[in-house]
Amino acid sequence: MQAQCSGTTLDQLDDWRAQAITLEQQLARVVLGQERIIRLLCIAIFARGHVLLEGDVGLGKTVLLRSVAQALGGAYSRVEGTIDLMPADLVYYTYLDEKGQPAVKPGPVLQHGDQLSVFFFNEINRARPQVHALLLRLMAERSLNAFNQDYYFPHLQVFADRNQVEKEETFELPAAARDRFFMEIRVEAPRDTSIRKQLIFDTRFHDVDTLIQTIPAGLVDYQQLGHIAQQIQQHIHVSPVLEDYVLRLWHALRHPHQENIALSGVDMHSLVAGGASPRGMAMLVRAAKVRAWLEGHTIVLPEDIRAVFYETVAHRLFLDPLYAMQQEQILPALCDAILQQVPTP
Repeated sequence: MQAQCSGTTLDQLDDWRAQAITLEQQLARVVLGQERIIRLLCIAIFARGHVLLEGDVGLGKTVLLRSVAQALGGAYSRVEGTIDLMPADLVYYTYLDEKGQPAVKPGPVLQHGDQLSVFFFNEINRARPQVHALLLRLMAERSLNAFNQDYYFPHLQVFADRNQVEKEETFELPAAARDRFFMEIRVEAPRDTSIRKQLIFDTRFHDVDTLIQTIPAGLVDYQQLGHIAQQIQQHIHVSPVLEDYVLRLWHALRHPHQENIALSGVDMHSLVAGGASPRGMAMLVRAAKVRAWLEGHTIVLPEDIRAVFYETVAHRLFLDPLYAMQQEQILPALCDAILQQVPTP
């Protein structure tokens, strides 16, 4: 007899997984040498989480997100962060029509209505806090209010990247906004020489629009993603032993000195000022379940937790001001030390 849980069969889960693997393979044809980034992005997609991408310019972040929108079949919209960008600019824009009369059209958030699937905010830290506040509601509730009515975006996922080179006229994201991102993923240039040669000399990668069009549209139905994500969370299980492991990791994140974790030149007693909330740890488990599903098993294993640990929890930690300027070096070292020190079941 076919195994079945709450109306979803194991065969359905397998069919959805096959679609997800095909999605990964298609994205890997367009963005070379970024298999781990693509896997993390797919985990976020099937967990219905928003993503903050970090990395230098020209690494293919926009190409990757446009390719995701193409593969999902939903609408794609992009905004460039600038110091003069205001919240209203996301909602509408004004212009003079052919008769010279003032007119209003929907902005980048509203122009696609409830079909909006991928919303990309480029250089988010160039935008003012007022814009961050509107984006926070959009991310948290997938809705906003405009023209005296509420608009809903049930299929929306927000992706953003942050300018890490230029610091003038930038506004660092507040803690609440960063916590709304399911993952922070760092993108780096491929190290493989043959891949670097292809990206530079193969003319296929010079025409981005044509390259993206090679991806079949609607590989995964964006309108089904919410249902698929829900079924994954219901049917991929976490054992009591893994629950205890996650709790131990949580304790180590908040109180690393109590787990005998030491970093050179760092006072571990005062290092962590806050963060790693219950919501953050729930996101870790949510990501691990999707990773387990993509790997083809129905129970979360320790390697599933470890594979998504840094990207889901590091940006939710807030360090003592004495160490805040060194967080890009300290946070990876802290997470690595925790995974090494806390016994793996």
